[in-house]
Amino acid sequence: MIGFKQNDRWRAARWALGIGIALAAGCQPDAGTDPAQPIPSLASAPILITNARIYTMDAGDTLIASGAMAFSADGEILGIGDSEPMANAFPAAELIDLEGRTVLPGLIDGHGHLYGLALAYTQADLVGTTSTSDVLERLRRFAADLPEGDWLLGHGWDQNDWPEPVFPGREDLDAEFPDRPVWLVRIDGHAGWANSAALAQADRDLSGDWQPQGGHIQRDAEGLATGILIDRAMAWVERAVPPPSDQIIDATLDRAVQTLLSLGLTGVHDPGVNRAVVDRYREKIRNGTMPLRVYAMADGAGETLDWLCAEGPVNHPSGRLVMRSVKLYTDGALGSRGAALLEDYSDDPDNRGLLFDTDADLQAKMRRAMACGLQLGVHAIGDRANRQVLDAYAALLPEFPDNPGRHRVEHAQVLNPADIPRFTELGVIAAMQPIHATSDMYWADERLGPERLPGAYAWNSLLQSGAILAFGSDFPVEAVNPMLGIYAAVTRQDLEGWPAGGWQAKERLDRADAVRAFTLNAAYAAFMEGDIGSLETGKRADFIVVDRDLMSVPAEEIPQVKVLQTWVDGQRVFER
Repeated sequence: MIGFKQNDRWRAARWALGIGIALAAGCQPDAGTDPAQPIPSLASAPILITNARIYTMDAGDTLIASGAMAFSADGEILGIGDSEPMANAFPAAELIDLEGRTVLPGLIDGHGHLYGLALAYTQADLVGTTSTSDVLERLRRFAADLPEGDWLLGHGWDQNDWPEPVFPGREDLDAEFPDRPVWLVRIDGHAGWANSAALAQADRDLSGDWQPQGGHIQRDAEGLATGILIDRAMAWVERAVPPPSDQIIDATLDRAVQTLLSLGLTGVHDPGVNRAVVDRYREKIRNGTMPLRVYAMADGAGETLDWLCAEGPVNHPSGRLVMRSVKLYTDGALGSRGAALLEDYSDDPDNRGLLFDTDADLQAKMRRAMACGLQLGVHAIGDRANRQVLDAYAALLPEFPDNPGRHRVEHAQVLNPADIPRFTELGVIAAMQPIHATSDMYWADERLGPERLPGAYAWNSLLQSGAILAFGSDFPVEAVNPMLGIYAAVTRQDLEGWPAGGWQAKERLDRADAVRAFTLNAAYAAFMEGDIGSLETGKRADFIVVDRDLMSVPAEEIPQVKVLQTWVDGQRVFER
């Protein structure tokens, strides 16, 4: 059974004697679901879920085929084992019979933008558009409800999915919206599409022949901006975009949290947030409206890092908010040809992407964070960017022997094979998103050529080299649903089963490794493995109940696995 073993009778017998078991340390809620407030249990009696198929994800990959788990009213796991001896050990417990359903630890998205998802809910959704005219049609419908003069914002377009996979321009938007500023962010968040009204509000003249470091302004033959701004060039327009009101973002953040809970996510690593977002999360915890664990990562080497260095890491007593990490960037994305490559793009000669900083500048930023005792998570997609980050870690780690480590590379999408073993050698975590591979596989070979594909989205090669994989989705760039990520990791196929056998099939993972990357490994990447990530005595009762056995159903059924219940700290926070 995919690496899991049955819980043995010896431990069950010990429970019967009263000795106990100590195990070593995209979507939105379906119609008709209840995005519930926590359902209270008996004030002091423990709760015992029983008659469940429990995958603990502990160090031994223990499966308890007819299992039970007891936890206290405040959410600490008191014991776990076979149903009958557990019932004898906890005779006063409040019983919940799960009727043979499957239980897993709460899933953790190791790289998902919770606040970004809330913002996305305030904008036109352009995901899945098939042409410029399709984009314009969605914008017309969305703009119908906008007050006059408001910016028209959207996200999710991808020119690679259009019949002619080239960047659009401002003229298409100008014809439909000549006066209202329009700003549309590409699906990867690394390119923006503006009309002339939005370009006019940029805080610098974007015409000419100059280019910003780490960014690119597309211009026509006359030197005028076409409306496409890539990576750091986006900032010239983004600074002019007005933020949504507090009331709107508060409502959409509630919606985002409930979406995650409905899909079995009990935690998320939110990379690149500022102090204002952290304060908003704290306020929601105070109000009792944050039934989710957030591991926040500061937005670069700026004011939020200065604040963290001065005040020290955030560790909310509720366990719902931790911030001890900093997110930096080294390059752009592959889809917009901003990922920094060692050699030219195969489909764009003389273009090697965008490296955001010199080696010295990147190391100076990393040094600031490491000197404050903070973890680093550095965005790197291209093989040149990944090498730059690994070289920086190799240079800096000896300077800070007391830093707690567990530094990360966010994405690690395209690696030179020679750099794969360096993750293990340096103790660097590969924080990756399996669903990116199945989104990019239709055109990645055109960007990279066959000689670079062996190092692309190389999960199994990293795992076999000894690296720790922490998986996420990068929502709202991709769909929130972690089952899609698990499916992608196991099959390397799209939802129609293409290609047969999987794309670059040697990089597939087995289900235990894929689920571990969304549970215990993701917890480890946030220094939380002592409390969450597996179901063991003494840990927190964060778990989910699903409608079928994720570990044994045919692979093509994994995307259809539904979450029936989500529990955080022993409280049921979602029920379908």
